[in-house]
Amino acid sequence: MTSNARKLTGTVLMVVLIFVYFLFALALAPALITDETHWSLQLIFYAVAGAGWAIPGALLIKWMAKPDES
Repeated sequence: MTSNARKLTGTVLMVVLIFVYFLFALALAPALITDETHWSLQLIFYAVAGAGWAIPGALLIKWMAKPDES
C-alpha cells in the first residue's frame, strides 16, 4: 500500500475510531456514573474515557507514517 493510500485509509479509520469510541464511552457512562458517585471517581472515569482513544489512535498514526516499501 502506498503512503498516500495509507494516509487516506488511516484518516477515515481515525474518524470512525473516534466516533465509535465516543458512542461506547457515552453508553458506558450512565452504567458507571450516578448522582451518588463521588466527584473524584467521576473525574477519574472521564479522564480515562477521554484519553482512552489515544493508544489505538497512536498506533494508527504510526502505521500511517510508515514509509513506502522499496
